[in-house]
Amino acid sequence: MIVEDEPDLARVVEFNLHQAGFDTVSFERCKDALASALAAPPDVVLLDLMLPDGSGMDVCRTLKADARTKHVPVIMVTAKGEELDRVVGFEIGADDYVVKPFSVRELVLRVRAILRRAEPAPDGAPAASDLVHFGCLRVDRTAHRVFVDDDEVTLTALEFRLLATLLDRKNRVQSRDTLLEDVWGLRLQVETRTVDTHIKRLREKLGNAGAYIHTVRGVGYRFADSPSDVEG
Repeated sequence: MIVEDEPDLARVVEFNLHQAGFDTVSFERCKDALASALAAPPDVVLLDLMLPDGSGMDVCRTLKADARTKHVPVIMVTAKGEELDRVVGFEIGADDYVVKPFSVRELVLRVRAILRRAEPAPDGAPAASDLVHFGCLRVDRTAHRVFVDDDEVTLTALEFRLLATLLDRKNRVQSRDTLLEDVWGLRLQVETRTVDTHIKRLREKLGNAGAYIHTVRGVGYRFADSPSDVEG
């Protein structure tokens, strides 16, 4: 689903997605997009923020609050590229954030990456431990639930994958490029600020357990043995 009020841009995005093998449906208004998404949830939503009848932020909030669409990935596609805009977007549940002007090829790859992450594991594939305990943190992979000191923490699908990836590679430094490739599924030279923004939000949501995520200056991040090992 494409929610975009610039007809020329919407047509370009539609054309390139069709060339890549995707079916698309497009809307210019929040009301029409929400009605369609709630009636027949799409596989992914490309969402502009400034629309004629409202804000894309409100559309994202509604989709993430409704049981029918809360697991539908949302990629915000907007001219609003300040850090605060990105943080707010991720805070309300966006799975990715693309700033205009953008590479259409990159956008198509981001759509592919998000859909690939949503695919179930093939039958017979080895599965990681379903329930992981680490200090005050408890992660239930099967239910996609996270608890800190027995209090449940609500994470987006991408935040959950980021946490699981760091936890699986405990004490091993992960560069921003590695995380972009393994968590986001991107193999392009794109901005790595999105990784930093997600780490910041993840730490905030995890509270005390956020201190397990250790910043390795000039390199990336690692999941440390204990909060006392963390340096910022």
